[in-house]
Formats: sequence, C-alpha cells, structure tokens
Amino acid sequence: MRIALEAAQAAAARGETPVGAVVIDEATGEVVAVGSNGPIGAHDPTAHAEIVALREAGRKRGNYRLTGLTLVVTLEPCAMCAGAISHARIGRLVFGAEDAKGGAVVNGVRFFDQPTCHSRPSVTGGVLAQESSAMLKGFFKARR
Repeated sequence: MRIALEAAQAAAARGETPVGAVVIDEATGEVVAVGSNGPIGAHDPTAHAEIVALREAGRKRGNYRLTGLTLVVTLEPCAMCAGAISHARIGRLVFGAEDAKGGAVVNGVRFFDQPTCHSRPSVTGGVLAQESSAMLKGFFKARR
C-alpha cells in the first residue's frame, strides 16, 4: 500500500485526483505494475489508477488474464474498475479508503456481490485507510 500511496502522491503533483494502484505477483511478491490516476492529462475517462496498472500488468505478462496477481489501490474501486478487475481475473483486491459516493465494492452496487459477476477476487478493505483518505481530503480542500 505504501507504493500505491506514493503513486497517488505523484498523481496529485500532476493535478490528478490522488489515487494509486499496484499489481503484485502473489507467489513472488514482485511488483508487476504501478498506476496512478491520469484522466485529465491523458484526456481519457478510463485512465483510473487501477486501469493504468492493469494495462501495464497485461502488457508485461502478455495476457489480459491476470490470475495469481493482487491489486492494491488507495481508494475503493468504482464500477468500471471493479468490472476490469473481474475481467482480468485478479485473485485479490486490497484497498485503502472506502468511497461512499463512487465506490462499487463495499458501497454502491457492490459489483462483486452481483450474480452476473463471473470472477470475484477476495477483498480486503481499510488498509492504511486514514492515510489514503487524508490525502484525498487534503487534495480537494486545497482545490476549493
């Protein structure tokens, strides 16, 4: 999660919402990919930290199926990212802060609980949640 927090800070430095993500090989502990939010700079509404990290992991693995990998992200994924996590067959999801408005894992649509979800990762939430939440709050407070 510390690596994801560093990626989130890099996003904030670019004026992006501070969310960071890391893909880790469950067997070796190797960091496979790191992503940070980038929709503004990339002019791409899908450039969420999770999507950026999943794309890099897919390129490195030469496969869109990312079995045996864990995704660590500073903020509860939205519905789009939850869908990508499911399609990628990520085995484990770890996230920091909950997102009461946009989250789709423990809030909102609870994507992985839906009967139409074909691949469900194990989920651990609340890891370094205070740090993740404080970074987001500080970022938006400074913008107001």
